[in-house]
Amino acid sequence: MTPSQADPDFYLNVIQEDFARFTESLGETMAEVVRIENMFGRDYQNAYDPANFDNEWEEAYQQILQNIKDMNVLTNEAGLTNHTAMGQFYEAYTISLLVDFFGDVPYSQALQAPDILNPVPDPGADVYAAAIGLLDSAIANFNAGGSVDPQNDFFYDNDYDQWILACNTLKLRLYKNTGNNAAFNSIIASGDFIQDSADDMQFQWGTNEVQPDTRHPDYADNYTVTGGADYMSIYLMEIMDLSDDPRIRYYYYRQNATVPGSDGTPPNEETLDCSLQAPPPHYAAGGFTFCTLPNGYWGRNHGNDAGTPPDGLLRTIPGVYPVGGLFDDSSFAESGLGAGGGGNGVTPILLASTVDFWRAEVATAGGAAAAKPFLLDGIAKSIAKVQTFGSRDPGADLSTAPTEADVDAFLASIEADFDAADDEGKLNIWAEQFLVSLKGNGHDGYNMYRRTGFPTTMEPNLELDPGAFIRSFFYPANAANTNSNISQKTTVTVQVFWDTNPASPGFPVGN
Repeated sequence: MTPSQADPDFYLNVIQEDFARFTESLGETMAEVVRIENMFGRDYQNAYDPANFDNEWEEAYQQILQNIKDMNVLTNEAGLTNHTAMGQFYEAYTISLLVDFFGDVPYSQALQAPDILNPVPDPGADVYAAAIGLLDSAIANFNAGGSVDPQNDFFYDNDYDQWILACNTLKLRLYKNTGNNAAFNSIIASGDFIQDSADDMQFQWGTNEVQPDTRHPDYADNYTVTGGADYMSIYLMEIMDLSDDPRIRYYYYRQNATVPGSDGTPPNEETLDCSLQAPPPHYAAGGFTFCTLPNGYWGRNHGNDAGTPPDGLLRTIPGVYPVGGLFDDSSFAESGLGAGGGGNGVTPILLASTVDFWRAEVATAGGAAAAKPFLLDGIAKSIAKVQTFGSRDPGADLSTAPTEADVDAFLASIEADFDAADDEGKLNIWAEQFLVSLKGNGHDGYNMYRRTGFPTTMEPNLELDPGAFIRSFFYPANAANTNSNISQKTTVTVQVFWDTNPASPGFPVGN
């Protein structure tokens, strides 16, 4: 069967799933470098092998973009404007994510084999401009009032008003990154963007274990007969635990009540070798927590690449938000296949709370204090969204869930700390809370950190001299090895076109 004989609905189905997996995978990596998730690698230059990204590159070009191109042959002929518009959104998001992750990437010459086998990378600014053009076209197509709906719209169930909100919200991200505050504020003034969490763009995963496995990928990795495969970030867990963050029981599930070496328990080299070690000098000097946290939050420090002990059924694992796992009701039971929500989590893509944090950043042009109302709105929306996920774990004792009074007390404490802080402290609070809100997709956290250099309070790498921070990732090995027009970077310090902060090293504190 040739593409012209295919069904546009079938194309759209596979495009949507590939788009979700592509976004989830690169979002996870971005989350790792900014401590939302744990990074396994002491040296930034070598933490991520170029071959790590071969699959994502293939998903972007050979699957998402190629299938959109082939689908458009059918949708343009049949006047399926809504199908076309969705494809334009997915294309705009995909190519802008490629720029944010890798820098200059092929676009104008891509997907033209056999005429062009070695497409030249386009400047990132040109790809961004193309993405904005695609979004404008998508909005026009949604407004055209096409009479035929896609069979399956996995994001908005064919609500085209919501799709237009998503298009404008993605434009907000692109304008925010490039510093185009006039265009950003113009969209804000229109009110035509995601403001309510009911309009959030997210991909809903299922609960099937096999044929196909529709579960959230992080659930599939961590809810197994041998327990968790990932370590949670000590940095993020500590921020949340110390502040009594109402989201912590949703984000993390503790399989054990204590961590060796914490809460008066003896160290245990078999399950946590660092519990017998002294903190590195730069951790001790900076007052950063090394190895153990209280209250059973068992994770790893940034850059810890030590071997894996038999702690899969002891360590803290992802909770009910966003992966559809277990709500932490202090039962401290082992996880397992099918536990909690069975993997029916989400991959967040564009959230109302994120827009509030962007607006807070723009507001700081009038002084850091001007960020406060948007900061508090963003936190409140994030908490309210996360709390709706408690019901996804039918076996949980939700009597342990934070109350409205707990939420109010937390917001009041953030406001008090913000008011008492100097300008740098205010920006650190904003940036830390932004990172906390981005659990599930680190795309905007990585962008924020490169854009602003905040928070300056971020936990350092476990290695004293890990090299300069990753400003963009190496090109995938297959792309660099087979495309004569792609030269592999010699260093991860190459900055994407909109990243105008001081060049590495020394950004923001060198580790």
